[in-house]
Amino acid sequence: MEKGVGTVARKRGREIDGWLILDKPLGPTSTDMVNKLRWAFDAQKAGHAGTLDPLASGILPIAFGKATRTIPYIMDATKRYRFTLSLGESRTTDDREGEVLATSVHRPTDDDLRACLPTLTGDVLQIPPVFSALRVGGQRAYDLARSGRPPELPPRPARIDSITLVERPDADTAVFEVQSGKGVYMRSLARDIALACGTVGHISVLRRTKCGPFDLSHAMTIDQIALDKSPQTVDKADALPAPLLDVATALVDIPALAVTEAEGRILIWGQSLDPSDLTYPLPAVSQEGDQLWRAMIGEHVIGLCQIRDGRLRAARMLENHEFFGEHDVDYCRTPHGSDR
Repeated sequence: MEKGVGTVARKRGREIDGWLILDKPLGPTSTDMVNKLRWAFDAQKAGHAGTLDPLASGILPIAFGKATRTIPYIMDATKRYRFTLSLGESRTTDDREGEVLATSVHRPTDDDLRACLPTLTGDVLQIPPVFSALRVGGQRAYDLARSGRPPELPPRPARIDSITLVERPDADTAVFEVQSGKGVYMRSLARDIALACGTVGHISVLRRTKCGPFDLSHAMTIDQIALDKSPQTVDKADALPAPLLDVATALVDIPALAVTEAEGRILIWGQSLDPSDLTYPLPAVSQEGDQLWRAMIGEHVIGLCQIRDGRLRAARMLENHEFFGEHDVDYCRTPHGSDR
């Protein structure tokens, strides 16, 4: 599966905040990787943004502490993949792990493959793989499939920005690069490319190369992370196994909005501001609705805000009143110039 969110919290451990971008290896699940790294960092809270199947590798953003609050924005962000389509066999799982369902001797040409791609690009309806984590009647689809009761999953909206045939090693395989939005199953896309060309196929290699602002230049392999907790490392007990990216790194694609400390306090208190009264005007791309802004005091991101009902309001705050050195705060008090 190429989508999903997993977060694991526990009371004990260190309060650490930030992102680690893992180049996930083949084999382990995304949850396996979160658990391993949470243990290595002795972190109170950790999660991942966008599940990769055991047979997939590549960018797996791991969030610690406050960074888990920004997971939804990575989930909604653009992603890039590179996958190999194996032609001639369809599989129960739509990848090489499944059993053979059907075979075909037909092998499309490069031109055939390219010709079918426009119909699979844009806002499309996609049938998820039967072996997926979607819930059907309270049960996971893959559990039903494994018990011999594969569900009929309805098509779901998906956004596929681009599909490019980048390599044709032989008649039986084709390599594609894809840029897509949230909720796209690469296994389904590989299956559908083959069907559109009059044959059958499955995905045999899948690698995610970008997830939101994170790409392979940010990534570390598991071997590059210090997982050793032997007695010899006790003098370095406070050192992190690997450096973390700042929490706000996940939000760099969201436009910035400078606010003063007074305005920041109002947003953090859950109250609203009149956009026309802001010290620093909203940039010209401002619009009512879903437009988000990174509220920044100097170079520090305090959270996200948006305009609703004509007022600037907090959407997701990364900081609270303690950021300003305040501890006993009356949240019922309405500061001058603000409105509930």
